[in-house]
Amino acid sequence: MSSPMGHGALERLEALLNNPAVYAIADAVPVHDSRQGGRPRTYPVYMWVVFDALLSIYRSARRVEAELAHPLVWERMRSLIRQQFPSEPDQWLPPAPMRRHHYLYGRTRYLAHPAMLDRLRKIHREWAARQALEIGLLNPDGDGSWTHPDLDRVVHADGKVITPLFRAQPGDKIVNKHTGEIRYPRADADAALHMEGTGEAVWGCKYVIAAVRGQQTNARIILDTTHVTQPGSEAADAVTMFTNLTPHIPGAQAVIYDGALRGVHHQTFLRHLGVLTVSRVAAAQRIRDKKGKAVKRIDKLVYVETKTVSTPTGPVDLKLFSRGGQLGLGELTDTGDIAFVPLERIRTHRAQSKAGTYRWYSDHRLPDEHGGVTITVRLHGNADDAKRKFNRTENVRPIPPDDPDFDRLYARRNDAESINRHLDDTLWLGRAHSIGRHRQGLNLLTYALCVNGLALHLHRRRRQPAAA
Repeated sequence: MSSPMGHGALERLEALLNNPAVYAIADAVPVHDSRQGGRPRTYPVYMWVVFDALLSIYRSARRVEAELAHPLVWERMRSLIRQQFPSEPDQWLPPAPMRRHHYLYGRTRYLAHPAMLDRLRKIHREWAARQALEIGLLNPDGDGSWTHPDLDRVVHADGKVITPLFRAQPGDKIVNKHTGEIRYPRADADAALHMEGTGEAVWGCKYVIAAVRGQQTNARIILDTTHVTQPGSEAADAVTMFTNLTPHIPGAQAVIYDGALRGVHHQTFLRHLGVLTVSRVAAAQRIRDKKGKAVKRIDKLVYVETKTVSTPTGPVDLKLFSRGGQLGLGELTDTGDIAFVPLERIRTHRAQSKAGTYRWYSDHRLPDEHGGVTITVRLHGNADDAKRKFNRTENVRPIPPDDPDFDRLYARRNDAESINRHLDDTLWLGRAHSIGRHRQGLNLLTYALCVNGLALHLHRRRRQPAAA
């Protein structure tokens, strides 16, 4: 009899069971069940986590139950668990395969509880940071610098709306035209109308996913996830997530995000978290065609500050402007318009104060007509900017789109779109596995365990001697 699982699914199952984060998360679940009557539990707690993670492989709980019921699959799992816990028989699996109702009880009673879910997320982010370091990512002693960040030390994040199980929205009703009977269809009470970056409105629960990846295939580690509490709060919730995550990833040099981040969020990343942000500045205007598609972008041109520079002919006052995040000189033309002359970025550096906050600066080379000297410009906002109502971090970027490093770094945002697409592929008919933000948050957490487990599994296999 052949296994119903393909080789890829079997390898992912093995990788999941060899992921130590699964058991660390299970150990954090305080199980108190009066109905057990002191008897040993039929299935260890980690099987609730494993069953939930397998949803991302088989796309439904009933399919997972059917796959686990296959004798070869279940015996393979039992063998892997015995290898994982050779001297702990109480952790071994019984001969009878786990059923769907066993999982639903553990998920509903324990795993998806809001306080427990927050605790599990904390454990996951700690283990994910360690696993990223193990496969060579986010190494504090790795390559790159603040001037030229290395891709292995760059975190990318993006928002993702998960389509709910039900098409109806809370408050919808269906009236029978013949009998007049009113029926209220089932709906996900936690779903809401969120706006995508394209301007499209999408109904569902929204989450932010932060990840890092290496150059090899399946070398992706999902570091953390968080629920977007309400429409329009994606950026604020992402900042909160990174505030919890950043202490665990001291090797991170930059965070790549889309235009959802605004000045106040960039200020937090620079000033308090101590990492660069790679993102575009909001356009001053977008020209769209008849179908509403943006065909031309007009960048903002904003006055930044005036610098007094010593040149061979004496001190000169130069007006600095920002165009689309790029620093440059603004010079008046004969027609009275401002001609923008971009400045070459030489170096980006930071300093940390005794209070733990960070100060960021960027060195730029002036054109030859101004002596070719280097000037230093502050990147973070301060009291002087607030006094003149200038949002520096909204208009000035450490690595602007015209910088040679921008395209190399920002291209990594494509991996965020890849995660979103892969996540859709794990959903039955493209819809959520469960109802409500807490249960969906658990599904997303265990999905990350699958992704990270596979990355760790392949990395360790590549490091084995060729003869083995």
